[in-house]
Amino acid sequence: MSAARATAPAGSPSTRPERSRDEVHEARRRWEEEVLRPAMEKNPERRAQFETLGGIPVDRVYTPRSPRSTFDDIGYPGQFPFTRGIHPTMYRGRVWSMRMFSGFGTPEDTNRRFRYLLAHGESGLSIAFDDPTLYGLDADDPESLGEVGKCGVNVSSLDDMRRLLAGIPLGEVTTSMTINAPANIVWGMYLLTGTAHRVPLDRLGGTTQNDILKEYIAQKEFLYPPRPALRLVVDTIEYATREVSRWNPVSVSGYHIREAGSTAVQELAFTLADGRTYVREAIGRGLAVDEFAPRLSFFFNSHNDFFEEIAKFRAARRLWARVMRDEFGAKKERSQWLRFHTQTAGCSCTAQQPEVNIVRTTVQALAAVLGGTQSLHTNSYDEAIQLPSEDAVRIALRTQQILAAETGVGETVDPFGGSYYVEWLTDRMEEEAQRYFDRIDEIGGVVAGIERGFFQREIQEASFRYQRAVEAGETKVVGVNAYAVDEPIRVPRLKIGETARRLQSRRLKAERAGRDPRRHAAALDRLRKVAETPSDNTMPAVLDALRAKATLGEIVHAFQEVYGSFRERSTY
Repeated sequence: MSAARATAPAGSPSTRPERSRDEVHEARRRWEEEVLRPAMEKNPERRAQFETLGGIPVDRVYTPRSPRSTFDDIGYPGQFPFTRGIHPTMYRGRVWSMRMFSGFGTPEDTNRRFRYLLAHGESGLSIAFDDPTLYGLDADDPESLGEVGKCGVNVSSLDDMRRLLAGIPLGEVTTSMTINAPANIVWGMYLLTGTAHRVPLDRLGGTTQNDILKEYIAQKEFLYPPRPALRLVVDTIEYATREVSRWNPVSVSGYHIREAGSTAVQELAFTLADGRTYVREAIGRGLAVDEFAPRLSFFFNSHNDFFEEIAKFRAARRLWARVMRDEFGAKKERSQWLRFHTQTAGCSCTAQQPEVNIVRTTVQALAAVLGGTQSLHTNSYDEAIQLPSEDAVRIALRTQQILAAETGVGETVDPFGGSYYVEWLTDRMEEEAQRYFDRIDEIGGVVAGIERGFFQREIQEASFRYQRAVEAGETKVVGVNAYAVDEPIRVPRLKIGETARRLQSRRLKAERAGRDPRRHAAALDRLRKVAETPSDNTMPAVLDALRAKATLGEIVHAFQEVYGSFRERSTY
């Protein structure tokens, strides 16, 4: 290139001096007077006040002086505080994992769906369990009637898990399991299935959600009081650190907090507050922070407000990195990373005009990718009506594949980095989350907040404000209170009958009849004794009980005999 071509012309962006604060202020004043005022006199703005979906006021325009962060706050990808991403090249090196949340009917039914998804390009499994499994009930328990296999797959025994994963290459595919209160038991089933497949424990990769704190805060599928339940989570962190080095023992979940009606800031703050609690408890157990923190992961919701979601993900990375380094003294970079999975917002999907959900899901998935997620689930368009049909699942997966292969969004890292608005909003969300941290610390921490109903009240109030705005027409929901049509809903139907319950119940009866009664009773006796001893890790006893063919419900009952059950305090 010649010298003439290499030299920037006079007055080009590279040669203009940066304007001073006073000059920027004066330029804005002139713009408001000479350009903005005449335009608004002719065409007033639609509303007097604009704000994000979460209620953060939004200015008309942002300038270079709007963000309060410095370059050190933003930095480069793969560099503390990881605002722009945890990897230097992000999706230029490898695109995000595509995981479709799947599960229904019997283990064989879901196994067929797994094979279908893997054949169509899914890169990791994500297991949805039915309500009986989530609540620690066996399929033949009277309380399971009408629910077996309806909203996820039923797994009542180790034998069920083996059928669920038959023919799946567990040494090659990572698996995410959305299971919480009985997560230690279901994870134990997975580990024993892996070893039966001759995959060593240190080669098994995946994630158990296992975030019991958010169950009390939002999803309400808890089995024991908070403090012993927290002990069981720490047992899994300790066991994974020692024995299953590729496993993420906890996925700290904001997704369900958002689905319960929280704002984006509440989702961010409450999720990271839960994460702080798990780290603090694990350190109290005697684990070094850099020993276990690299295997912690997170799970977020991606909702409709495009820029708010991008800013939330960026703020989450920065805030968590600072918490881990400055509060807990983490030295390893991986200990400071906030690695997260994202799912598009199920609560935003509508039964009315369900095909429109494809558009919502696409926008939400794009926000997650631009926010730097490590893996992604896109909801099917029939989410608000039923368990997804194969047709709907394929479209949801293809949505991710189009983003990865056709749009160019992964060609550069953090493309909204430097946006005046996004940087300002990232700063604002971090500040608001820090205020929540301070309030939570003042009331004695997350468990004390749960016992006092603090989180529940905050979410209820936010949810009420949103619903009232929808009902008043202030917040538009296409197909519901705007652009509605009066026509029947036409989607391919997926029906789950009572066949799964009958089959699973027969199998459980045969399983119980074929086990050694003395070995089974001894294993449960040992489990109860270990549960009574705070210094012991319960995972080895759980594995022994599973080997003795104890069922999910029997192991849960043994823990409840020691810990009791929990009744939530009313916040109304």
